[in-house]
Amino acid sequence: MLWLEDIVEQKIQAALERGEFANLPGEGQPLDVAADPLVPEDLRVAYRILKNAGFLPPQLEARNEICNLEQLIRGMDPGAERSQALRKLHLLNMQLAASQRGGANLHVEAEYYGRLTERLAGK
Repeated sequence: MLWLEDIVEQKIQAALERGEFANLPGEGQPLDVAADPLVPEDLRVAYRILKNAGFLPPQLEARNEICNLEQLIRGMDPGAERSQALRKLHLLNMQLAASQRGGANLHVEAEYYGRLTERLAGK
């Protein structure tokens, strides 16, 4: 996935240089992120309450962990630690994909996940 981000960033930069993002509606205006347009209407109130209390939905927590791990991997030299981090990243991506599909068969419980990561670490 890291290579894909680089390609996307290059495409965005090229489009910026060509001026393709100039004069778009709302240019220079702040985004209204409070509206939560991607959250289903019946869940918005619950998500807002959780957000105000400092909690994130499980999928967002997983995405944050994946993002942090990807950044960590970028700075790592090839070796055992990087391989372990890549395996953990793969597992997190599988968990997230399974949760989005509703695949209970692929869901990994927290205790099992802890034991699995310890085993992958060679402990």
